[in-house]
Amino acid sequence: MMKLLLLVIYFAVLIGIGLYCRKHATDVNGFVLGGRSVGPWLTAFAYGTSYFSAVVFVGYAGQFGWKYGVAATWAGIGNAVIGSLLAWVVLGRRTRIMTQHLDSATMPQFFGERFGSRALKVGASSIIFIFLIPYTASLYNGLSRLFGMAFHMDYSVCIILMAVLTAVYVIAGGYMATAINDFIQGIIMLGGISTVIFAVLKSKGGFMAALDGLARVADESVADTPGIFASFFGPNPLDLLFVVLLTSLGTWGLPQMVQKFYAIKNEESIKKGTIISTLFALVVAGGSYFLGGFGRLFSDQVDVAADGYDSIIPTMLSGLSPLLISMVVILVLSASMSTLSSLVIASSSTLTIDFLKELVWTKMDEKKQVLCMRVLIVVFIAISSILALIQYKSAVTFIAQLMGVSWGALAGSFLAPFLYALYSKKVTKASCWVCFLFSSVLMTANIFFRPSFPQIMQSPINCGVFAMLAGLLIVPAVSLFTAKPDHKLVEDAFACYEKRTEVSRKTSLGK
Repeated sequence: MMKLLLLVIYFAVLIGIGLYCRKHATDVNGFVLGGRSVGPWLTAFAYGTSYFSAVVFVGYAGQFGWKYGVAATWAGIGNAVIGSLLAWVVLGRRTRIMTQHLDSATMPQFFGERFGSRALKVGASSIIFIFLIPYTASLYNGLSRLFGMAFHMDYSVCIILMAVLTAVYVIAGGYMATAINDFIQGIIMLGGISTVIFAVLKSKGGFMAALDGLARVADESVADTPGIFASFFGPNPLDLLFVVLLTSLGTWGLPQMVQKFYAIKNEESIKKGTIISTLFALVVAGGSYFLGGFGRLFSDQVDVAADGYDSIIPTMLSGLSPLLISMVVILVLSASMSTLSSLVIASSSTLTIDFLKELVWTKMDEKKQVLCMRVLIVVFIAISSILALIQYKSAVTFIAQLMGVSWGALAGSFLAPFLYALYSKKVTKASCWVCFLFSSVLMTANIFFRPSFPQIMQSPINCGVFAMLAGLLIVPAVSLFTAKPDHKLVEDAFACYEKRTEVSRKTSLGK
């Protein structure tokens, strides 16, 4: 009864906020960016909750914790330092300034305006549409076992419930409703992960006893070094490095993450948001991977070979009190719904502004664009729900494989072109196209021809990292040998950085 009551209260708050925020969602700028007036706390939490979903807490934490032991915590530290701190420092201010100057609300629109290319805008939009849908479907996967454990509820009901509730508050309130709900969901995630770690370690005699138990675990199939799972770098530091890079550096090229910088209010918000976002990632991501690192202590209760890595975290939590299990369910539901809302806004805005308005309905006014985005949110959530149901009912592995490569394809396609476009006047349209095509084709080939890839590249994680790092070389190299960008267009884009702003003495001492 307590579990259901908590869920009902939680759902009522989400929907209430969605309805309250309708006044902010009357035009494209308000619906997609919250009027570019979102403060540091809301932006930082929106960034963090979009970053971490059930995929991280249930899937990645369980899988990598099992493989690397407590060394998996490095993935969480990387998410905080590279994926949050450096992302805000390197991209935050410049993204906010140039996107407002170019009047772009989406990543494809930024490419279109920055390089004066309608085709580039449509191409980027197509990549986002193709690879965000399977990524969206993957968000449901972590919920099945937890809901089954807590409520003995069919997974299909969980999917439909989550989809409908997310659709209601996103359609009603747009980005502002998403940001406020992300703040609430973020607080739940912070409190939940801290409480769960304490409870799980306590069940094994406390931190030192749990660490000692982990040091005694032996698995000759992974490593024959005593205490390897309780060591600083774990049994396979190189593979762990690839995990850290994909899950950390990858955020720099994900449209739903970068778009958070478009909406931030002012300079002070960027400074505060950087600190808040980093601390949030350190607790949530670091905590999740740290918890997963102790998964092998429960090896007598879980059969990874039969049930898969997704069974590890639910098994670790199954012995907790009903109240704590309720908190975990709401924690994972919050993480998934916040990421889902961010993804569907990114998908619907991109398809409306950058595809339909460009190629099909060129005279679409503001109200019709907002209506179109609301309709497409329903479509995207419906498609992702159907994909999740198909995978669950039929065990279709193809969908799961496509989910695995979507992050690498998106980050590989957009990270380098977007980063260089913010900082360099020499980047060309051709270099963007080459990077788009290289990463999309590489990651798609990784699905169908994986056995033909070199051993180290057969993992979608390693392949995704290769795509991202290759892009950082491809863009400047291709730019050297292709037609130079239009001088006037480039100078106009970079003029926004030279505009003078008057600040108080507490910010600058002056001459």
